[in-house]
This record gives sequence, C-alpha cells and structure tokens, in this order.
Amino acid sequence: MPPVLYSFRRCPYAMRARLALFVSGIEVELREVILRDKPDAFLATSPSKTVPCLATATGVIDESLDIMIWALQQHDPEGWLDMPDDGKAWIARADGPFKQALDRTKYASRYPGSDAAAHRKLAAQFLSELDDQIDGWMFGHPTLADFAILPFLRQFAFIDKAWFDAHPWRNLHQWLEAFLCSEPFACTMQKYPQWKEGAPAIRFPDRSGHLAP
Repeated sequence: MPPVLYSFRRCPYAMRARLALFVSGIEVELREVILRDKPDAFLATSPSKTVPCLATATGVIDESLDIMIWALQQHDPEGWLDMPDDGKAWIARADGPFKQALDRTKYASRYPGSDAAAHRKLAAQFLSELDDQIDGWMFGHPTLADFAILPFLRQFAFIDKAWFDAHPWRNLHQWLEAFLCSEPFACTMQKYPQWKEGAPAIRFPDRSGHLAP
C-alpha cells in the first residue's frame, strides 16, 4: 500500500508537501480533508490534528518540511536537497517571523490589538531581502528553500495583489509568476473531493489531468 497523505488544497503547508511529492514522483494515496469536518481516521493518525500528515509503513510524519525532506531523500531528480546551509536559515525566517507577519496581516481580526499595517511592513522588509537573494532561483537552481517558501509568498501576495504588484520586487515577481505557471503548481492545486471513509483511493501525483481511480 502506498503512504497516505492527509491534505487540504489551499493550505500552504500541505501545498509544499505535495510539491515535494510531485517532484520526487513518490506515489501516495491523497485524502483531501475539509478542516471544519475532519474525519476520525485523520484525527486518529495526526498527532497535531493538522494537515499535512503522511502515514508511511514505518510511521507518521506530521510536519510539512519533514514530509518534503522524506520524499526528496527517496528520490531527488532535480537536486532540491543540493542547497547551501543558508537555505535552512531562509526557510526558518519564512516559517517564523514572515509567517507570523503574514497571519497578522491576512487574519488581523484573529489578533486583537495587533497592528496589521505594521506586520505588513515587517513582511515587506523580509520580501525585499528575499528579492535580493533571487536570481531566477534562490541558489541558482530549484531547491528545497524555493518550494518551501513559495506557497507562503503566494498566500501573502494575494492578500492584496495590487499592493504586492506595485512594489519593485522584480526578481520576486518573476519567481512567483514562474511558480504559478508551472506544472508542479498546477498538479498540486488540482481539486479533489472531500475524503470519506470507504471512498475510492485517489493517486497523487497524477499527471494525467484528471482524477485517478
């Protein structure tokens, strides 16, 4: 039996896990979870009760970055793991201060007393530095850092796309646009029905452009 991936299409954490599975070519059974209606099988599997969660023959991987690394350690045809140590630092900054600023910009009502404008400014400072780092890719070729960060950049950009597009981040804009037009993104954002107990298995990645039996 293939590993089972519990996922949610729009979640950037789940998105980056699917990206790594796509590029590695490792087949999983994808179970699309609706977060307001989490199935019992998912709740029994995921220690954190959050997506993504990958159940393998040897155990459960409950963190998106760990799922990415697990997949790439099995097969890494594009050399995503061939990345300098600086890549890990960029991922940590994106997952930490940038994600915190993103959440307080996008979901300001959830953080009473938080200044959304100030957090958007903090996020912009990070993006300005990231723009300087990018030359086509962050380190000259696709790496784990690029695809660990891009789903969160996409989420931030679409909070206010006109505001985002108005900033002179030429490298960043090109990087994001190339991602949005890519085959890995198209595959990872394919829509699947909510998983129910007993439903037919769905294969991922599926490059055929339709749901696989």
